[in-house]
This record gives sequence, structure tokens and C-alpha cells, in this order.
Amino acid sequence: MSSDTLGFATAQIHAGQDRGAAHGTRVIPIHLASGFAFDDFDQARDRFSGDDVGFSYTRMGNPTASAVERKLATLEGGREALLVGSGQAALTVAMLGLLRAGDHFVSARHIYEGSRGLFRENFAGFGIQVDFVDDIDDPDAWHRLVRPETRVFFAESIANPRNQVLDVPAIAAVAHEAGVPLVVDNTFATPYLHRPLEWGADVVVHSTSKFLSGHGAALGGAVIDAGTFDFSTDPERWQQLDHARHGNRAYLTYIRNTIAGRLGPTIAPFNAFLLQQGIETLSLRVERHSSNASAVACWLEKQPEVASVDYAGLASSPSRAVAERLYPRGNGSVFAFTVHGGERAAAALIERLELFSHMSHLGDVRSLILHPATTSHARLSEVERQQLGVTPGMLRISIGIEDVADLIRDLRRGLDAAATVADCEPMRQPARRHAIARG
Repeated sequence: MSSDTLGFATAQIHAGQDRGAAHGTRVIPIHLASGFAFDDFDQARDRFSGDDVGFSYTRMGNPTASAVERKLATLEGGREALLVGSGQAALTVAMLGLLRAGDHFVSARHIYEGSRGLFRENFAGFGIQVDFVDDIDDPDAWHRLVRPETRVFFAESIANPRNQVLDVPAIAAVAHEAGVPLVVDNTFATPYLHRPLEWGADVVVHSTSKFLSGHGAALGGAVIDAGTFDFSTDPERWQQLDHARHGNRAYLTYIRNTIAGRLGPTIAPFNAFLLQQGIETLSLRVERHSSNASAVACWLEKQPEVASVDYAGLASSPSRAVAERLYPRGNGSVFAFTVHGGERAAAALIERLELFSHMSHLGDVRSLILHPATTSHARLSEVERQQLGVTPGMLRISIGIEDVADLIRDLRRGLDAAATVADCEPMRQPARRHAIARG
């Protein structure tokens, strides 16, 4: 049966699996091998020339990882996928496949701070420049930043940490008008909630360590190529891609062999196996994640200790209209809320929680919480944090799949502790919900 005809829940279990390669098992085996023997002299030559797609060395490909790649490509609606060792590696490989010294790209400002640091500091060292868009909802804002040397647009489908939702069709149209691909980090949404490639994006990246795995036990990353962006229309701009030889596989072939193959961010076969195990229950988990998050966000918005809640599923959210159009199955489970009383109140809330784990991770079956201003965004200036809406009282939460009533009781204890601290502070003017403007 073709994977194209399968429903999502069926595909997450069966897509990409080769019964013959599994040697009669229904579970993808772990191929713990650094290299693979060749049948004969000609096969070795053909594999190194690219004429044989078999395996030679795990840094270049492994049967376990390959099976998971096929599954992810199916779930995202892409042509081909590449697994690497982490989400940061996936983003690096995906972007370096499109960018070289002297190039420029445009990125949303509201993204994971590790990604912004990579762009601003590491890529700058490679001679690659970036401009950040403050208002991701404004296509003209993207258009105004395009230069002759622009090569790619980048954004997150659901932004970290404030849950802004990207209007993928609108921004993809601007990117394509400029003759460049749109790369979307779809980690927060997962292909169960949103498939950016179906809405016009060209490449999707994931930190598979998050929702795709779900168990928080193993790092991984993925790049999925739609195979639809026509790099052959401007061969001078994309000199690194051999479109004449590889056709619509040129980009994925290049990042697999030349970028990932040489830089070496290989995913361990065991980690690929653990990822496969997580993907098999993805739809069930994400559905529960999203319903729990919606209930928690609605409850938080009504609490007097809470100044604002940034969740696209709320009627008060600026992203609500886009979310309703692009996310029929739910709005994810990572969002931010802000408590009155600033950092001291936020700290008191965190210290009082019992079920929420205080850690720099998300997408786990367990609920997690973090204070961005003193952790992920601590290296930024106060002005930069204000631009991103990261205030002293903001908390980022990743809602798990526990019983929602237990999560609300835990947060109630935390809010009670935050209120005690806030009562000791000078009287403040209450903040409006979503009072911090984007950018």
C-alpha cells in the first residue's frame, strides 16, 4: 500500500518500513555498525560515485536512520529527509546548504535564542549576514529586507517562546517572489498539527529530541525537503547544487554528502531507533498535549496573578485567525505566560511546583517550565529582551500529557507562592493581556 494513501496515524507506524530489511520483524532493527562491507569491487566504486544508493559508512547513512528518514518525509509531505545528531545540527546543515560567504538571509526575530545566536555570531564568522523581521505577520516587512545577495527566508511555524503563528502561505509567497526558498522550523507544531510544505514552504527542520521523540531520552534533528523549489532557474545563485545530475534531489544530496557528510553531525543508530519508537505514538501524544495546553491557557488567563498569556488558541491572541486557518487539530503545547511581581514572583512560582520539571527542554510527555530571562535569553541586553517580549515575569511552559486537573492544581500552588511575593512589591499598574507588542 502506498504511503500517500495512508492516514496520519497509520503512516506514523508503517510508513518507510521495509519488511525485508527488518528481517521478518515488525520493528526497525538497530544497525550498530560504523561501516558496511561491499559485495564486490564494482559496488564499492558505484557507491562512492553516487550511482549506488546503498550504505558504506554510517556517517553518510545507516539503515536504521534511513527508515526513519523515509517515515518523516512521508509525515511532512516531503520528498526526502536527512537525520542528524540534534535540532541545532539540522538547522545548521539546512542553512549551510543554501548559504555561502557573502550571502544574506532574512529570519523572523521571534525564534529559539540558540538559533538567533547561531545566525548572529557563528554565521557572521562565515561571512553570512542576517536581517531579522520584527513583525512576522507583515509580508512587506519581509520584502523590505530582501537584497540581491539574499538566499533564504527562515522562521518557526510556532515561535519560541511566545507562540506566535507564522502565516506560511503569505511568507512563502514573498520568498518565492524574491526567488529564494522558505525554511521553517516545525518543531513546536509537528506534522500532526501543521505541514508547512503543503502551505508553500520548501524545507522543514525539526529538533526530533522534542515532540517527535516525546520521551526526552535522545537527541536528534531532521531536515525534510519538499523537492519542489526549482534551483535550476538561477544556476549562478546556487552553484553548489548539481541540479543537472540530481534534479529535484540536488539540495538534499548536497547537504547529505557535502555538508553533513563532511561536518559529521551523525545521529547514532540507537537514537534513530528511539526516535522511531516515539513517532509511532505522535498523533496520540500531540492531541493530548494540545488539549491540555488549551485548558491550562484558558485557566491561566482568568487568574488574577497572571498579567498575560501568549497562546494562539485563545480568542485574545493576535495569532488566533492564522491558527484557525492553518491549525485545525490544535495549537501545540509550548507557550508563555507572565506573572505580576517580576522575577521574584516567577522564581517563587517555579520553586513551589511539584509536577512541572524545571529544565531547558520541551516537547516531553512531562510538563516543563523555564524562566527565559535568566536562562535561554540571559545573554541578551535588557533592550533585546524587551524587543522579544521576554520580561522578568515571563515563564515558558511545555504542557505534557498528565491529567490536566493535576497540572492546574500544581500551577495554583505556584501562583499562590507568586502572589505572596508580589504582595510584598510596590503596587504596579496591571498589564494588559498581550500588552507587549511584537518586536
